[in-house]
Amino acid sequence: MSQSPVIIAGAGIGGLGLALTLHQLGVPCLVLESVSELRPLGVGINVQPNAVRELYELGFTEKDMDAIGVQTREWALVGLNGKDVYSEPRGGDAGYLWPQYSVHRGKLQFMLLNAVNERMGPDTVKTGMKVTAYDNHPDGKGVTVTAENRNGEKQHFEGALLIAADGIHSAVRALMYPDQPPIQWGGAIMWRGVTRAKPIRTGASFVGFGTHRHRVVFYPISQPDPDTGLADINWIAEITVDNTGGWQHGDWNKKVKHEDFIHHFQDWQQDWIDVPGMLLGAEDVYEYPMIDRDPIPSWVDGNVALLGDAAHAMYPTGSNGATQALIDARMLGAAILEKGVTTAALNTYDEQLSKPIGEVVLRNRGAGPFVLLNELDKRCGGLFDDIETVFPAEERNALMQGYKSAAGYAMEKLNSSPAIIPQSTRVA
Repeated sequence: MSQSPVIIAGAGIGGLGLALTLHQLGVPCLVLESVSELRPLGVGINVQPNAVRELYELGFTEKDMDAIGVQTREWALVGLNGKDVYSEPRGGDAGYLWPQYSVHRGKLQFMLLNAVNERMGPDTVKTGMKVTAYDNHPDGKGVTVTAENRNGEKQHFEGALLIAADGIHSAVRALMYPDQPPIQWGGAIMWRGVTRAKPIRTGASFVGFGTHRHRVVFYPISQPDPDTGLADINWIAEITVDNTGGWQHGDWNKKVKHEDFIHHFQDWQQDWIDVPGMLLGAEDVYEYPMIDRDPIPSWVDGNVALLGDAAHAMYPTGSNGATQALIDARMLGAAILEKGVTTAALNTYDEQLSKPIGEVVLRNRGAGPFVLLNELDKRCGGLFDDIETVFPAEERNALMQGYKSAAGYAMEKLNSSPAIIPQSTRVA
């Protein structure tokens, strides 16, 4: 009798990463995606060294990654007066054995999707099928999954497990926790765009400029044109407002005009960066609330588990949402390798990740690595002549190291850790 597949809800980065991991382990799977046609949508994201390591373990190469993004060389925070608050090398420049990448989210997703189609066949991902219900089998073995197509017609699928990687608005999480609190919005509004411009500093720097409540973040996500030197610069412009009335705009992302927000940054000009010029250089701009969900006690219900944003939607302040989705997929794969395609594997995965990653969600809500700017604001209102006199390097370094340890990419630990899934291993 053939083995029932693991059913994955969602063909985003986490879902596709899990599909490739299961294929590596010899476990059949089926991916159900709600949209009728996948398109390379999204904005710039960062893939931290711990997740790049896992992509390499899945057979992707540096050449593959260079084709969709840029190896990040520096992470820097700059105060409102244009002076450096903190900077550090990233990836190989910092001593990691694997690089960090700044990429377009859609390009990363399609790199994974193309690999799924090539390695597993184009029927692995069924689009236009939204998972709406599940029933754990009474004997504890298997799950019946109900999905609806765009016409509302229902179809049932039998699976060994259901892994819900269906995002922040996860239908499966809502079934697990019907009384969960609504999406949490802390008051931050982000405008995001991409502008063709020359990269600054190292040429591959992630730069946060401003204060914890009023800032821009920008970094290149493409290789510079050899003739013009221009690259795609992904940017986020952000302010924090009173959130007591909740998010009133209806749309979770919408296209806006430059005049809707540019006044917040009109005077942000330095000799090294023209912020208004960068913002105005984007052809399209989209507005998003910065949102997350409160951590939950468990990501598992019987033969059903949550993964990625469905499990731990977090503020993007730590640049580790996509990274953690890939790590989830690999850790779940390792648990399946140890325990088989069983509830026990899901429980192991849950025990290893749900509590510590729930703490990362709360750290990111508290500004993540941008906590340096919060602390600076407390000490001097964000304005200073000499950073060492108000915020010594020892204290800044300790705050950053604490965050990297919690998020799983502290360099010494990562470099010395064995592979999550040893090569050439398969589930018996």
